[in-house]
Parts: sequence; structure tokens; C-alpha cells
Amino acid sequence: MHNTKEEFAVEIARCRSIYEKKSRDYGTSWRILRLPSLTDQIFIKANRIRSIQESGVNMVGDDFGGEFIAMVNYCVMALIQQELGPDGNMELPLDEALALYDKHITRTTDLMLNKNHDYGEAWRQMRISSMVDLILMKLRRIKQIEDNQGKTLISEGVEGSYMDIINYSIFCLIRLTEGE
Repeated sequence: MHNTKEEFAVEIARCRSIYEKKSRDYGTSWRILRLPSLTDQIFIKANRIRSIQESGVNMVGDDFGGEFIAMVNYCVMALIQQELGPDGNMELPLDEALALYDKHITRTTDLMLNKNHDYGEAWRQMRISSMVDLILMKLRRIKQIEDNQGKTLISEGVEGSYMDIINYSIFCLIRLTEGE
């Protein structure tokens, strides 16, 4: 029997560990990036996965797990950037950077648990390739909202899409661990 909450926590811990180590190595140099730049970084990762899935050729050799972890962390960075804005402190102390990470992951995990309840764990029946397509669709939506300077008529804005990308990426990490 699967325990999504537990499996999710294991994968989040992997992502957070890398975020923490890179924060120790580089500080919060990512704070210089504008939201569209972070969106493009996430797009590059998702597009690479899709390209390899379609061609069957992986010239670099890195596995998909690292790309999904990077997407999680870039999405959290985007949520932090959105919260702090461009005028905030560019170099966050490590404890503050981790506290902000945890804050946004907690909100995202809560969203996942609520949606997972309502959707009945449908993601477990999905292919990783379908989840990658959904991530790319969410990214196209985010890019359109960014191009519209954040103005929307009916949609929820970019925050929900970043959170959905995190959740799909974690689901993909779980599926990879299971051997899809």
C-alpha cells in the first residue's frame, strides 16, 4: 500500500538537501534572477526531459531525477522571489533561505494533499511523460501571464502553477523511484 504523504516527504527532503547544499556553496545568488528567468530555467529542464523522451537519446547522461529536483527547487525560488520582490535583500542568510523554502513547500504539500484526496491519487495511473506535458503546459501558462505583466481575467495567477509544477515533479520522482 502506498503512503503518498510519506513518499512525498522523502522526495521533498532530497530536494531540500540539494537546495541547502547549493545555498551553502553559492549563497542565494539566484535572487538576482527575475521571475521570467526562473520560469525559463524550469522550462529548460522540462523541455530536456521531453526531448529525451521523444528521441530516446540522452547525450549528457544525467538522469531525469536531477531535472525534476531542479524544477522543484527553481519553483520554490520563484515563489520566494514572488513573495520578496525584486527590491528585497539579494543575499539571504541560510536560515532565512531555508525557512522560506520550508514555508512554500508546506503550502505546496497542503495543496497536494487536498487535491490528491479529491482526485483519488489519479497521478499514480499517469505516465511520467504525461506529467511532463502538464508541467510544460503550466509553464506556457506562466509565460503568458508574465507576458501580460501578471494581469489575468479569470485564472489563478502564477503561484498556483508553480505549486502544481512542484507537485507533478515530486510525483515523477516517486514514480521514478518505483520504476514507473
